[in-house]
Amino acid sequence: MSHNVPKLNDPSLLKLNVAYVNGEWVQAKSGKTFEVHDPSSGKLIGTAPEFDSADTQLAIDAAAAAFPSFRNKTGRERSKLLRKWYDLMVENSEDIAKLITWENGKPLADAKGEAAYAASFFEWFSEEAPRIYGDTIPASVAGNRVVTIKEPVGVCGLITPWNFPAAMVTRKIGPALAAGCTVVAKSPGETPFTSLALAELAHRAGIPKGVVNVVSALKNTPEVGEILTSSPFVKKVSFTGSTGVGKLLMKQSSSTLKKLSFELGGNAPFIVFDDADLDVAVAGAIASKFRSSGQTCVCANRIFIQSGIYDEFAQKFAAKVKDFKVGGGYSEGVTHGPLIHDRAITKVDAHVRDAEKKGGKVIQGGQKMPELGSNFFQPTVITGMTTEMALASEETFGPVAGLFKFETEEEVTKVANSAEVGLAGYFFSKDLQRVFRVAEALEVGMVGVNTGLISDAAAPFGGVKESGFGREGSKYGIAEYQVTKMITYGGMGQPLQK
Repeated sequence: MSHNVPKLNDPSLLKLNVAYVNGEWVQAKSGKTFEVHDPSSGKLIGTAPEFDSADTQLAIDAAAAAFPSFRNKTGRERSKLLRKWYDLMVENSEDIAKLITWENGKPLADAKGEAAYAASFFEWFSEEAPRIYGDTIPASVAGNRVVTIKEPVGVCGLITPWNFPAAMVTRKIGPALAAGCTVVAKSPGETPFTSLALAELAHRAGIPKGVVNVVSALKNTPEVGEILTSSPFVKKVSFTGSTGVGKLLMKQSSSTLKKLSFELGGNAPFIVFDDADLDVAVAGAIASKFRSSGQTCVCANRIFIQSGIYDEFAQKFAAKVKDFKVGGGYSEGVTHGPLIHDRAITKVDAHVRDAEKKGGKVIQGGQKMPELGSNFFQPTVITGMTTEMALASEETFGPVAGLFKFETEEEVTKVANSAEVGLAGYFFSKDLQRVFRVAEALEVGMVGVNTGLISDAAAPFGGVKESGFGREGSKYGIAEYQVTKMITYGGMGQPLQK
């Protein structure tokens, strides 16, 4: 019973063999498709079109053709379209959650949370759309008037990952549409059906044709990425994914000097000081480390516990992890699902074996779970971690919590900041002065203080260093899709002629 196939309330939300271009459902011109498998059971869910550069070009052309009229809609008109799309997402949230669980594997309760989180970006940016303000600037030349207005950057290429099949799409499309841009969104090869369901809801919401295009590819992903980054019609690319791919896309974008925003890999430090509330810290670590079985870019990756509470923390933390129930995402009571594919399992297993070999001690989990399926791994806790272990410098992206011991605030801050990336960081302390010191000292784009969950449409999401640049969500998110135009009006200060 562990691997059920979901029944959708509205089966027409599952779009097989088609992608969404210029307001129509189309197949790849080549007729080629790729298979999408349920990571829990390994069973085929269905096939999606394998778009190539020519197919993608048609989507770019559609977005370019739709841009002039869409940019001229008022902010209030665009707001109403986003609001309608939001309402439809809320009405269909159960089906969206089922699709997320089916193709991504996360437990249904998590998927429901993601469906609500994803919808919240349309709600948020529907409210930002009518509030796009410029400035009037006093000129230093007599008689001149300087005004700025915010304009949409143009056609946007959006490339999203599989770990949040709904939220990563809405977090990019929401601000793009609010600003007056049109988009070509590349759905993840592992999880295309959630974003295609969102495209169906966009269609029902009355989003004009060509404004939102959703294309799919697996094998041809590099080819699709290359045309989005090199096309002179695409003025901006937003990408969420690995740092390595981000560097490649940035290089490809240089030929046309695109506006870019990148949300790339992380290696989040999670620090618990002696003076923290231990139970709050344990709960925070559970939430931050094991959300989506550790497959998020803001998951705690290196967990640092001050020596005075190290043993007690490890014991309480491992006891909580022991209570997890791993299984297929639709099964009753399951808290954690499978990893996305066999490559993820291989990496997680390698990190655990490497830690063991170098003196780490597995106090909970540590093994594959073939009895459930090939993509399951026990939620794992390892003590005695050192900086020589692979987990210290690489993002695990799986359910493995390695606990490092530290002595001083200065020492832990230095080690936390030694990573090349800087997306999220977390720490727990009751000392107010320390809270300010450490929050400001961590070289990351986002800090959680006494909390393990920082995702919120109101909060600006993004990193520093090799975690990329640009911010998503919040009042800052819309600026990534705008350019500032300055207009100087001359001869405005002439006195009235008698």
